Amino acid sequence: MTVRGLLVDFGGVLTTDVFASFERFCAAEGLPIDTVKDLFRTDPAGLELLVGLEDGTVADDEFERRFAELLGVTPDDLIERLMGAAGPDEAMQDAVRAARRFGIRTGLVSNSWGIGRYDRQLLAELFDGVVISAEVGLRKPAPEIYALGAQAVGLSPAECVYVDDIGGNLKPARALGMTTVLHRDTPATIASLSTLLGVPL
Repeated sequence: MTVRGLLVDFGGVLTTDVFASFERFCAAEGLPIDTVKDLFRTDPAGLELLVGLEDGTVADDEFERRFAELLGVTPDDLIERLMGAAGPDEAMQDAVRAARRFGIRTGLVSNSWGIGRYDRQLLAELFDGVVISAEVGLRKPAPEIYALGAQAVGLSPAECVYVDDIGGNLKPARALGMTTVLHRDTPATIASLSTLLGVPL
């Protein structure tokens, strides 16, 4: 089936590396460099807070208070401090704009870190459809959130390519029939999408 839709993650795809931002935070706080990543991946309390933040069941201020306790740091503006070194990837954002100009249906499928962190004007400029985890009560890798992403752009999953920087988030999309791209390097991702979508990005 012809690929006519482009679905992308936000943090780590349309921004610079989120995990590098976590490492910068740890360095600034005098913590071992992998502290944040390890808490999210291997600590049950850390994972519970991450899931709750992303699916909307844990409020931002509660996450900041409880995760700060796990880290042993102050909770003030903790989300901003964790994500502060992740800036926009202008080339990836321009590629999404270009795809949309060529008639490709574009959509966002994002695990949110605070609803207020999204620039809604930017999202309206880039996307035909937007699915944000805390707004729909689902988070990746739940298969249903990818189906919502395809629905949001008016296409079947098999007509969409999905881009994410976390490999585990790609498997459910592939199971639904989506073509997937693991984002590691911006020029390589753009080149792959140009080929898959059949348009110059």
